[in-house]
Amino acid sequence: MIKRMPTHCGDDTCSSCVIAGDYIFLAHHAGGHDKKDIVYQMRKTFESMKKTLASVGATLDDVVQINLYLRNIGDFRLAADVFREYYKDGAPARMTTTTEFVGETCLCQMDGIAYKPLAADSEGR
Repeated sequence: MIKRMPTHCGDDTCSSCVIAGDYIFLAHHAGGHDKKDIVYQMRKTFESMKKTLASVGATLDDVVQINLYLRNIGDFRLAADVFREYYKDGAPARMTTTTEFVGETCLCQMDGIAYKPLAADSEGR
């Protein structure tokens, strides 16, 4: 079964996440563009991901892989340090790269994959 969740960014061509069996594929998430501060934007991005995950009964602890996109590679250490605030018992696998974003004030975005086994259905799965 595949379930597409409503957009989180005002773009109806982009689901906030897609559930495919026991996996949740998170679309790009960002936030905090009102401040040009990587730590602030990383925290807002994590909060946005938490909200999307909660909408489908999952948490950040269910995330197994994250892609982190940064505008400036010089922000890497500060951005990576924010992971420790959200993952106290081990972080998911991560890939980090740099890119230019459409929005000039955007310093970071993340997407990822979560694993949340479905409760047993009527067929005993």
